[in-house]
Amino acid sequence: MLSYTDIKPGKVIVLDGEPYEVLETSGVVKKQRQKPHNTAKLRNLITASTVERTFSQSDKIEEAELESEKIEYIFSKPGEVWFIEPGNPKNRFALEDTIIGDKIKYIKQGDVLEALKFDNSIIMVNLPIKVVLQVKEAPPNIKGNTAQGGTKVCVLETGVKVTTPLF
Repeated sequence: MLSYTDIKPGKVIVLDGEPYEVLETSGVVKKQRQKPHNTAKLRNLITASTVERTFSQSDKIEEAELESEKIEYIFSKPGEVWFIEPGNPKNRFALEDTIIGDKIKYIKQGDVLEALKFDNSIIMVNLPIKVVLQVKEAPPNIKGNTAQGGTKVCVLETGVKVTTPLF
């Protein structure tokens, strides 16, 4: 259990049975004739909504226990994305595409990702810091009007379009 003074950015706590990440806090504030309190901005790790909550001296907050697990991407179809445990192709499972969101555009078959689990269910999938993807289409450079730095739209092997510098 955490006290109200232990609520700091980066901590993950449990409120109403759901995990919340602390984004920022006001620190412990004590005004005249008031009890000290700590106001925190929190982000729900399941729904991604943000809330602001004030904690006082009497509050005891439960710290969330998140487990990390490696998973390997196989394929996706509308509404679901399929994964396996690395090295154990018999253990296949599907996740809703809302858990992964737009990150699916930057992964390809065989990529190993990190999944965060809360209460034995996957709540979030994190991409590696660097992703290597091949450029499939890149238009030629156009001369002129490059004083502010020119850009062009390229298509990657997964089909996603990204804006890149001319070089």
